[in-house]
Amino acid sequence: MSVSRSRSIVAAGAACLVAMLAAALIALPSAQAATGDGSPTDANIAFVGRWDRSNSTAYVPNWAGAYLRTGFTGTTVKLRQRRTIDLYYSIDGADFRYLTNVSGTVNLTPTPLRAGNHTLVVSYRVVAGSYTGDAVFQGLTLDSGARTLPAAVRPRLIEFVGDSITLGTTSSRTALTAYGWLTGEQLGTEHTQLGYGGGCLVATADGCVSVASQFLRTGYSATSPAWDFTRYQADAVVINLGTNDRSHGVSGADFQNQYATFIRTVRGRYPRAAIFALRTFSGRYAAETAAAVTTVTGGGDRNVFYVDTTGWLPADGLSDSVHPNDAGHRAITARLAPIVAAKLTTTPTPTPTTPPPTTPPTTTPPVTTPPVTTPPVTTAPPTTPPVTTPPAGGTGCGVGYAVTGQWQGGFQGEVTIRNTGATPIDGWTLQWAFTDGQRVSQAWNASYTQSGGTVRATNVSWNGAIAAGATVSFGFLADATGANSRPAGFALNGTACAVS
Repeated sequence: MSVSRSRSIVAAGAACLVAMLAAALIALPSAQAATGDGSPTDANIAFVGRWDRSNSTAYVPNWAGAYLRTGFTGTTVKLRQRRTIDLYYSIDGADFRYLTNVSGTVNLTPTPLRAGNHTLVVSYRVVAGSYTGDAVFQGLTLDSGARTLPAAVRPRLIEFVGDSITLGTTSSRTALTAYGWLTGEQLGTEHTQLGYGGGCLVATADGCVSVASQFLRTGYSATSPAWDFTRYQADAVVINLGTNDRSHGVSGADFQNQYATFIRTVRGRYPRAAIFALRTFSGRYAAETAAAVTTVTGGGDRNVFYVDTTGWLPADGLSDSVHPNDAGHRAITARLAPIVAAKLTTTPTPTPTTPPPTTPPTTTPPVTTPPVTTPPVTTAPPTTPPVTTPPAGGTGCGVGYAVTGQWQGGFQGEVTIRNTGATPIDGWTLQWAFTDGQRVSQAWNASYTQSGGTVRATNVSWNGAIAAGATVSFGFLADATGANSRPAGFALNGTACAVS
């Protein structure tokens, strides 16, 4: 072969290689180029929960309670879907709106917004563990010249694992009105719900799906790929399993053993998470659940807790014989949120040789003792809230104030408002004054502001109305570095209240 011919072959080969490399580079997505454009790979869009991202042009949420969060500029935003889907969305923190049977390019702003920066949250509707429709996110369409903005992602995440109860089945907005979503929102964390309607802890011969096994997967299907746990690390995991196992013949011994195994599986994936094992609201396998926790804590894991839920559901808290309604989920949230908040902190590494922290954080109560076999619910709001007798002056309000838990540097309080007047109260703000420098760090069932020692607590959407003679309660966590005297000057909507 001549030298000139050899050179020609080499040159042709090099040109071919260059062309191939160029084509490959064009085909590869550019993270930098995607940022701000609203595509699924846009780094400004946060995908909370378990999303299948194997297709860069179409992200698919798996399990319940998954959602996306982002900011954007301009006056309109549209959601690019594949086929028909039901979904909820919220713009600029407003109440979620519900769309059903929408597809293609879905306009979320039929009335254009004011020009400026906005926020968006989208959650697809789930029923019994599967999405109602084709939950495939293909991107956002914005105004010409507009772009997405980085999502304001909360620094902590709680994962809720269970069955149809965890999914919010029979509640008004399914996942959005279930105790998992409500607890996360109340505590200011990200959150996700992993559940399967009719699911069990233990896989059975008659086909009950083991949620514990599927926990390791991207979705609830047996063929779902293994989940990549580097996507996020949960700060807390709340497990509520066992309601369905009994009807599938799972023995108590088998349930207990597999529950302990599941807790260890969760611990292996989330080394620092606080793990809460709830007594099922029906009471099924309560003793076995508590015993499983004791087995794990006996092995040295100080960050696992059994939670006794006895009495959490009010008489009117079920929509059928099993599933909580909206009121039931709110009642569960009111009891669960402070328990999770008390442990949602920098926790000890769960090994027998690592002691619990001796210096508590400034915002949440520390874990000062290892768990015991009795339920750690002493920080939960009491079953019967404190009430007061009507004030002699007929001011129309009474306030009960109680410290329900205290530790070095902080405490938990509960406040109960009684309408002692003859007419209903529609919307309330309660004001009081701390005298020892106490600072509220978070609250549930109320929003709050504090200026100096003066605290103002205001109703949330579901508890603003107080009928004559009725009560409402809310709770809070606060820092207290010195004395913790009872506050003074309670006033409801500007009217002084008698206090007990």
